[in-house]
Amino acid sequence: MSSQEELQAWLRLTLEPGVGPVTARQLLAVFGLPDQVFAASVGQLMKYLPQKLAVQLAAEPEPDLQALINKTFEWLARPGHYILTLADPLYPKALFDTHDPPVLLYVDGRPEVLAMPAIVMVGARNATLGGSDNARAFAKYLAGQGWCVVSGLAHGIDTAAHEGALEAPAGTGSTIAVMGTGINRLYPAANKNLALRIREQGALVSELPLDTPAVVHQFPRRNRIVAGLSKGVLVVEAAKQSGSLITARLAGEMGREVFAIPGSIHSPLSRGCHALIRQGAKLVETAMDIQEELAGTPGSKLNAGMGGAMKADAVPDHADGFVPGPEQLRLLERMGFEPFSLDDLVNDLRIGVSEAGSQLLTLELAAYIVRLNDGRYQRVR
Repeated sequence: MSSQEELQAWLRLTLEPGVGPVTARQLLAVFGLPDQVFAASVGQLMKYLPQKLAVQLAAEPEPDLQALINKTFEWLARPGHYILTLADPLYPKALFDTHDPPVLLYVDGRPEVLAMPAIVMVGARNATLGGSDNARAFAKYLAGQGWCVVSGLAHGIDTAAHEGALEAPAGTGSTIAVMGTGINRLYPAANKNLALRIREQGALVSELPLDTPAVVHQFPRRNRIVAGLSKGVLVVEAAKQSGSLITARLAGEMGREVFAIPGSIHSPLSRGCHALIRQGAKLVETAMDIQEELAGTPGSKLNAGMGGAMKADAVPDHADGFVPGPEQLRLLERMGFEPFSLDDLVNDLRIGVSEAGSQLLTLELAAYIVRLNDGRYQRVR
């Protein structure tokens, strides 16, 4: 079988309607490589899949699906474009070793930077001038020491971190932007020029099909890749309800170091960092603090609260002043206190995936639910 035929099978597995990332990895665990999944009989597939999906996978791909695969190969043929599967030697080991690695990654830029030791820098989109200055300075120093700075290409702290890394001396570190959209759908559009600079010196990375638009529930999923690529996560500036705290929690669960920069007790954008520090994140005042910590201790110093369901009096005192609305109360009532998935809510409540994802993110930030290691959620209050 040619490498193109093998990649065709990998692409089909990730693009096939009805096959999500969890199902894809389960099939790989049973059958081996994707081509063996599609070579299996309906009977073999039905041991693990509903009949309709088993019949679908045993047949030839639908014309629309094959057209999408062909379009992806056209993208791949252009300079600087790569697709890294779980079987690819260039697939980043740190991410591979997490419990929920993407089946494949679309890379625009230099794939070798994915093997560099990486530090994540995240924080508020509406960052203060001081916060942006800190992000830029820390990133420039760490990149100059050979680190790859990973962030999410958002406004504010993400932008400053990428810019700082790009200002480091040539031949030192680099930067990776992990996108919550497809590679072809740059978001936010205002960062187009920054993205072009990143692809020249680092890489743009996404697990999503090329033309996937920005949808709210994709960004928390993206954050597990951000955390998984790194040896540590620095939260530069964050409010109590910042998505950066989700990245910090994911990093703690993965055994990564979590760092936070303290700020004014009067600033709302310092409260998320202070909450992390109270829970066990390492307070840092200089980039050298991070360099010294990561050079000596690979394990996470966050307390056990970061590794599982958060304590009600730990990071998520986000709920202060938060009152669930009617739709959120409806979701909470449906959830009970047993683990549940996004699909459970969509199917039971007959609501859209985007709406359900948005409500789950709000409830997670408000500490009404937590995300479990298997990707499901659980109500905790």
